[in-house]
Amino acid sequence: MDTLSVTQSLLIALWVAAVMSRWLGGGATLTLRFSPLMTGLVVGLVMGNVAQAMIVTAALQMIYMGVFSPGGSMPAEPSIAAAIAVPVALLGNLQPEVAIAVAVPVGLLGSYLYQFRFFINTFLGKYTDKAVEDLNVKAMTRSIILYPTLASFILFVPLVFIALYLGAPLIADVINALEGTVVIHILEVVGGGLAAIGIATTVYVIGRKDYMVFFFLAYFMSVVFSSLEITMVTYAIFGILIALIFVQSQKGKLAPAPETNTASPSFDDDDDDDYDDGF
Repeated sequence: MDTLSVTQSLLIALWVAAVMSRWLGGGATLTLRFSPLMTGLVVGLVMGNVAQAMIVTAALQMIYMGVFSPGGSMPAEPSIAAAIAVPVALLGNLQPEVAIAVAVPVGLLGSYLYQFRFFINTFLGKYTDKAVEDLNVKAMTRSIILYPTLASFILFVPLVFIALYLGAPLIADVINALEGTVVIHILEVVGGGLAAIGIATTVYVIGRKDYMVFFFLAYFMSVVFSSLEITMVTYAIFGILIALIFVQSQKGKLAPAPETNTASPSFDDDDDDDYDDGF
């Protein structure tokens, strides 16, 4: 069976630890942590198959679109999910939808691991308190930057390494053994549905709930027409026509209402003129 080498597993584990420790810098590391795209690229480079890795990662990105947290833990860790799901997909030559079904539970487990990192940091915070009391700048630097970083590497590297070196080939073999069964069909349906939910949630969060109908239309069109070998150009034409119909239908609603005269009726000079003209 195809396996990851010790070097490949270690390189990916070191990358995940660097991202999860926030060692690469605050804002940059947060972006890497919340988006699986860079982790998928690193996995593709390490495994020598960047093209297929990015195809799988693009599908993973859809379920984590808009995922960002100002601090603390999240219900899933996209970086850890991509670090495990992409190798599984590459080793087993799996469809992206199946990789999504693998990534979701892995991301959930990764969130618990990140919470355990917070627990470890509570003990390391005592060194920071002691350094502040002593006004020791070097000790504060070590306790704030060095110690948490080392703790994260000690926590994430062994666990991610074991999951990759031993777990990823096993998961890929199990899924391949189920090829052609209803289980694979269920995984593909669930994976495709999760990607759709991710995009729908993003549309909902950004506040354009009135556009949700277009998302559902596009999703079900892609599902229905997937067996007809329709190209992206055809989808684009459908999208343009539907958008034009929507814009035309909204023009009447956006036009200002005509002004109405609310003044009370009165006898004007026209009536007098008509009376005078009679004589």
